Amino acid sequence: MIEVLKTLTTLSGPCGYEHAVSYYLKEYLEDKTDSVMIDPIGNVIARKKGGKPGPSILLTAHMDEIGFIVKKIEENGLLRFEKLGGNDDRILLAQPVKVMGAKGEISGVIGTMSAHYVKFDDPNKVRKHSQMYIDIGASSKEQAIELGVEVGTPITWGTEFQVFGPEESRKIRSKALDDRSGCAVLVQALEELKNSTFAGELILLFAVQEEVGLRGAKTAAEHIHADAAIAIDTTAVSDTPEETMDGSLGLGRGTGIKVMDFSLIVHKTMKDLLIKAAKQNAIAYQIEVFPGIGTDGGAVAYANKGIPTGVLSIPSRYAHSPVEVIDYADLEATKNLVKAFILNLEENQKFPF
Repeated sequence: MIEVLKTLTTLSGPCGYEHAVSYYLKEYLEDKTDSVMIDPIGNVIARKKGGKPGPSILLTAHMDEIGFIVKKIEENGLLRFEKLGGNDDRILLAQPVKVMGAKGEISGVIGTMSAHYVKFDDPNKVRKHSQMYIDIGASSKEQAIELGVEVGTPITWGTEFQVFGPEESRKIRSKALDDRSGCAVLVQALEELKNSTFAGELILLFAVQEEVGLRGAKTAAEHIHADAAIAIDTTAVSDTPEETMDGSLGLGRGTGIKVMDFSLIVHKTMKDLLIKAAKQNAIAYQIEVFPGIGTDGGAVAYANKGIPTGVLSIPSRYAHSPVEVIDYADLEATKNLVKAFILNLEENQKFPF
């Protein structure tokens, strides 16, 4: 699963510009599913029938990553930018980026004044992103345009995928783990189910534009008829020393089984079925009550007459940054619980309120 995740996170796919991820997943899934398509706004929707009759289960993860978009090219070649998704102004300075130019990706860096000038400035000041700029090495507006940059060009983080930490508790550091790690979980679960018989049909939804309002999942779910759904996403842990952290969620403690966030109060039957499957299969899990986050599960639950929806969360440190960190064991636990849930399905499975 690490190699699949590395490939997925290396692809550039900020909100609204998920094309590379969509096309990669469609090609990857073509010989592993019964059907796969890209819908008009970029969602990838694949279907896989089990060997027995049973319920239709929607499994969803989002493809987009937070990023930026060029707002203005200054006369000296520096780029002004807007945000795509929830970036934190405090962490932007001096970070590497990739500008997705028309002629190929261009390396750049979000500029910052030299430390030697800080004594002439307010050292406590956090400048807004609208006051910042990206340096791509161009000396003029004309040079920037010649490189393939224009107003509206999308931008992603420029950090690299890395596995680090002790062998027995490997960590993964990368951009876009939110939520390419969820995409990797679905891809790997599907791969490991190929020789298993399960009841019903799996509908895999890899959604666009989650970070700007759950737009892809909301659009797709209106046209998907499912008996139940599980959304897979990352969640922010609280196990670091800052005074606001309460330790309720931690890295390496297992997959998160969500109870509520600001987008969804999880369907009790779905939550209970996930907990039961985790216990039966000795899969490490932690219960998540965290109002500071939302997922595509919130959009899916609204669809049609309402779809009973559960959410599995991959614990993450430094969320919405260029160096998000997850624990490989948590990734595996999430994938294993998805598989266990599917293999537990029965022909007459119901998901009552």
